Amino acid sequence: MSSFIINGGKKLKGDIYPQGAKNEALQIICATLLTPEEVIIHNIPNIIDVVKLIDLLASTGVQVKKLNDSSYSFIAKDINYDYFKTEEYRNKSTALRGSIMMIGPLLARFGKGYIPKPGGDKIGRRRVDIHFVGFEKLGAKFEFSHKENSYKVKGKNLVGTSMLLEEASVTGTANIIMAAVLAKGKTTIYNAACEPYIQQLCKMLVSMGAKISGIGSNLLTIDGVTELGGCEHRILPDMIEVGSFIGLAALTGSEITIKNVSYENLGIIPYSFQRLGIQFEKIGDDIYIPENKHFEIETFIDGSIMTIADAPWPGLTPDLLSIMLVVATQAKGSVLIHQKMFESRLFFVDKLIDMGAQIILCDPHRATVIGLDNQIQLRATKMTSPDIRAGVALLIAALSANGTSTIHNIDQIDRGYQNIDIRLKNLGADIQRVN
Repeated sequence: MSSFIINGGKKLKGDIYPQGAKNEALQIICATLLTPEEVIIHNIPNIIDVVKLIDLLASTGVQVKKLNDSSYSFIAKDINYDYFKTEEYRNKSTALRGSIMMIGPLLARFGKGYIPKPGGDKIGRRRVDIHFVGFEKLGAKFEFSHKENSYKVKGKNLVGTSMLLEEASVTGTANIIMAAVLAKGKTTIYNAACEPYIQQLCKMLVSMGAKISGIGSNLLTIDGVTELGGCEHRILPDMIEVGSFIGLAALTGSEITIKNVSYENLGIIPYSFQRLGIQFEKIGDDIYIPENKHFEIETFIDGSIMTIADAPWPGLTPDLLSIMLVVATQAKGSVLIHQKMFESRLFFVDKLIDMGAQIILCDPHRATVIGLDNQIQLRATKMTSPDIRAGVALLIAALSANGTSTIHNIDQIDRGYQNIDIRLKNLGADIQRVN
């Protein structure tokens, strides 16, 4: 297990480039299973979850070729279905949550799919009912084995239908889309997720020959086709990284420019940080954050405490609430952070309290932050990264804190952030990776 040793309290300065979007990459890579033809994907982030998924596909028989540091070629011409019965497949697929999105393409193209219960962050219940209810509506038969803790679907003749998703699940929507593009007839998906990740997946599938309308909305209409061809696709910059770097600049009082952010795909994210009082400037497709010596949290019109909560897109993504919470600890004013989706994502605040932050954990979903207005710096401490997003929030806190902090279990951070220590060093951070 690796750790970060951080000497905090230093101002950072310079340019930083966001990696390719992790959540998009996991969907796009799984979609390569839908065709026997070559698919080339650019701007793939070199992070643990993505590398594991690429390795998993290669193990199933997909021909994978690395073209450069961030571009890969995938040819899923010959899939070895015997591999899905092996213990190696079980071990590899349970090591990451993104493997769940292999089911839709496998079902659509081969009429069957099997996967053990996937892993991922321990941030509360993460049901996959949406995926399999959608498959069943398309005509597939679903089986869950309690003994093997695994999911199986079968259905060689999927038929389009109309469905209403119980929740706007991003991975559930992606899986159902990938199954429906090769189903016979028309499929309409109401309450579909419409994050940029889903929009990108749909655009890629259309370039492969799929017929999808309503892209970018909560109602998707898919006219099934008999086959899909190859394509070339470029992944967007990671909007979660962009938000993380805005938070990093604000909390450390640093002057940072985030380059090539694809601003039009950030949605409400920039405005959400402005509500915390953070000043920045859009310059072309870059975000320039000057040194914010003080930033003041807005209140509602009647003067009551601001609430910042996650919501389905175009609402605020839940992946950034951990970052916004830690940034608020040094703002002027108070804010209620409401994490609606996951009931365990706020439990990392006890580490921030140890560092001197004033936070009241109201319940598993809500925390009230009383900002210190940069009058009292956070204290250095030792801590363990519980998941990707909380891990980066703690890393940002450590970079702003007086003294030397240690963060253990940084493999969690590496699952979602590419070479984060190297990129932070280029900004002037004093951070070391140790085993």
